[in-house]
Amino acid sequence: MLHRLDIALPIIQAPMAGVSTPMMAAEVCNAGGLGSIGVGATNADGARNMIDEVKSRTDRAFNVNVFAHKTAKASPENEAAWLEYLKPVFAEFDAEPPARLRTIYKSFIDDPDMLSLLLEVKPAVVSFHFGLPAAGAIAALKQAGITLLATATSLDEARKIEAAGVDVIVAQGIEAGGHRGIFDPAVYDEGLGTFALTRLLVRHCKVPVVAAGGIMDGAGIAAALDLGAIAAQIGTAFIRCPESAADDAYRRALGGPGAFHTRLTSIISGRPARALANRFTALHESACDQVVPEYPIAYDAGKALNAAGKAQGEYGFGAQWAGQGAPLSRALPAAELVATLAREIEDAASVRM
Repeated sequence: MLHRLDIALPIIQAPMAGVSTPMMAAEVCNAGGLGSIGVGATNADGARNMIDEVKSRTDRAFNVNVFAHKTAKASPENEAAWLEYLKPVFAEFDAEPPARLRTIYKSFIDDPDMLSLLLEVKPAVVSFHFGLPAAGAIAALKQAGITLLATATSLDEARKIEAAGVDVIVAQGIEAGGHRGIFDPAVYDEGLGTFALTRLLVRHCKVPVVAAGGIMDGAGIAAALDLGAIAAQIGTAFIRCPESAADDAYRRALGGPGAFHTRLTSIISGRPARALANRFTALHESACDQVVPEYPIAYDAGKALNAAGKAQGEYGFGAQWAGQGAPLSRALPAAELVATLAREIEDAASVRM
């Protein structure tokens, strides 16, 4: 039971924006887990289309995730310097960097249309990443009967989430793939692991806790449950499912020896995120003297560089997000993966008896 939701299995498919699809979310829901879609990289119209597709494929509860980051502050000087730094890399592919960088994603905090959409369609679950929206938005969503989740990477963030009236805290450990949910990237990050963070939040918070980060199989889920979590949120494990939007290069990298090497870096998007080590993450060292533009402004350059590389057959500049458990990934249909995870949870429980 996930708070007020009757979820058969303690499995939440992470809302990986750009990778998770409505079909994947629906398949997970129909298999007994909580499927998720990430709408942080689209507008209200795009989100409506995604939500409608999920609803056409399942009548079960699903999660809609939004990005609640602080409004990006443009810095023309820093952005120009960043583009100048990347110019030689673009030149490898006979391309020029963008003339200027844009804020390509609008924060939920600045998007009243997205809030209006969620209040209209009333998905069973809405989750926040990178922070929290205003108290009025939280109150309106709760009044609409929506269960709210929010990511915490520390006890301090968890306490803010609890104080805001959010129903469930997602404890995101440093092992997790994709973007760190840290509220303020300028603040020192303790880098707590999933299990240490989960146990801290279970001990010190009154609301339910979901464990996230590095969990790839039923044994990992069972261990999280033993620590007091009510469920595990899993992302990397679903990337190789046929229902995901990951391209072939991403899937090959995740299924190969490169899966044993991940890197936490801000240079791709402007916020700390864990990805498979590739040509883009390799720039991390040489970029140490550069000021990376804020999220998501830096991501505009990152996406342009990836497009330039792919046009010339180079796939090493993709945002191949992955957690430290990546070598444990399996190429299974989403529903089959959920069923496999459920069997593994039972097996882990029987071993402990």
